[in-house]
Amino acid sequence: MSELIDLVVAERRQEAVGVVSLLLRRPDGGPLPGWEPGAHVDLLLGDGLERQYSLCGGDASAWRIAVLREEAGRGGSAHVHGELTEGSAVRARGPRNHFPLEPASAYRFVAGGIGITPILPMLHEADAPWSLYYGGRALRSMAFTAELAARHPADRLHLQEGLLDLPAALADLRPGELVYACGPEPLLTAVEALVPPGALRTERFTAVATDTAADEAFEIELALSGRTLTVPADRSVLATLQDAGIDVLYSCTEGTCGTCETDVLAGEVDHRDSVLTTQEQARNETMMVCVSRAVKGGRLTLDL
Repeated sequence: MSELIDLVVAERRQEAVGVVSLLLRRPDGGPLPGWEPGAHVDLLLGDGLERQYSLCGGDASAWRIAVLREEAGRGGSAHVHGELTEGSAVRARGPRNHFPLEPASAYRFVAGGIGITPILPMLHEADAPWSLYYGGRALRSMAFTAELAARHPADRLHLQEGLLDLPAALADLRPGELVYACGPEPLLTAVEALVPPGALRTERFTAVATDTAADEAFEIELALSGRTLTVPADRSVLATLQDAGIDVLYSCTEGTCGTCETDVLAGEVDHRDSVLTTQEQARNETMMVCVSRAVKGGRLTLDL
């Protein structure tokens, strides 16, 4: 289990309409675990609320996150906006990174709304030519626009109110160039239609819809304990493990955060997560036990 870290809100800022940023520190100001662009942390918000937020800045003793108030959300953003003020205590776990900045000859970054958060530190760290295409419903709702303008050359920044012109933004990709995209599902779906899978890295905030009507029961073998369990057609691997009294770290239960990633020792996985890249899924080395299953008629051996 990852260590839980006690933090306090050292600073709270209104970054845009509906978006606040929090600077989180240890109460004693001590150092925090290091991280790289693309990383996120889990915040334990009380009453069973646990949510993941991308790290978008900070230093050795501070983490910065930014949170969009979602009126139709599940309570996490409402808690952050309504309850966390300067001086508030909060517990965190992490960081973890399933969206790392990989070496490339050039980058094109695509952000929609709050999807700017994991990409913001990438712009500071990228050591190759890059351009940013950042869109939002309105400029006043787009966080960090002043910071972007102050820190980066104007010719690299393409900020757009409304829908991004993705065909123009992603035209003429060169060999070795990578596209990093984060934002609402329609944006990511549109980017995926324009960019070859090998050149695209995405991070999703919501789960990809999956048809579960044809799901079947299958067996999992737990290599460390020697136990074999049957996963019913209407239950997840995670739920089956919990039913058997096996403690597995998890958070979102939707395949978007990567918390429950588990090593696969044998068997073929029907990957249903939004975390692993196409290449990582093809390697079949890990799975997100909250959503992924064995292929039909298969059996999995897990490192548990």
